[in-house]
Amino acid sequence: MTLADGAWGTQLIGLGGRLSECLDLWNLDHPDRVRQVADSYIRAGSRIILTNTFRSNPISLAEHRLEGQCSAINRAGVRISRKAAGESAMVFASIGPIGKPHSGSDWTPSSLQRAFAEQAQALAAESPDAILIETMTNLEEARISAEVALATGLPVVVSFVFIFENNTPRTLEGSTIQQAASVIGSTGVHAIGANCCTLPESSSICRQLADASTLPIWIKPSAGLPTLIDGSPTYSAAPEEFSSSAEELRRAGATFLGGCCGTTPDFIRALANHPALRFGAARNL
Repeated sequence: MTLADGAWGTQLIGLGGRLSECLDLWNLDHPDRVRQVADSYIRAGSRIILTNTFRSNPISLAEHRLEGQCSAINRAGVRISRKAAGESAMVFASIGPIGKPHSGSDWTPSSLQRAFAEQAQALAAESPDAILIETMTNLEEARISAEVALATGLPVVVSFVFIFENNTPRTLEGSTIQQAASVIGSTGVHAIGANCCTLPESSSICRQLADASTLPIWIKPSAGLPTLIDGSPTYSAAPEEFSSSAEELRRAGATFLGGCCGTTPDFIRALANHPALRFGAARNL
């Protein structure tokens, strides 16, 4: 397996960020703090780090009146992670879902295609090692984003959020793992996976992904379910508990393993030091 990084939003909020602001803009306004997050994951043992560009598509940026800075924010995000990674790690550029649009925005398949293409092309201009399309909840949105990302010529990973209905994991719009693997696999992506699920859920999802697809599997579980304390999400899992439970993901077939919401460099360090997980060098897709 290859060890990826943990949550970025958790770390940026710890450095003074607010849930209500566009933290992707920190690539331009506070690059030193963004670099601090990237550096912390490299020191913890990550051999793949992401970029602070999860919500850097022009439709999402328009909610903060920042659509005109789409290219600058994305390109700066890759540069920051690349400088931190050096020769120690690969950089996977993050593209998140557009999700529910703000009032009055144009939200159609063609507008999604344009928005994702603008972001993907900006990311690709700084030569990351791959593009990660993550936290996808809608199969059609995932397909559109995958196709425009593949057009850059970079390797592409697509990661979904699955929820369990009657013991069957599905995306929020109802697609099964088998349907997601079939549709996304047919686009020519280089890996498929899941993030933002709890560890027990992730193990089951990983096994089903391995049965449904021959692609490498990307898995990033969250640190349990959050509760709000003083307005901030707090997660229940501890790093040692997380790393011990993650051993099941190796047996389930995970190729890439990291952490999602609530995980920190301490979680990644615990994974790196766990003797049964056997991480190797960064893997090319």
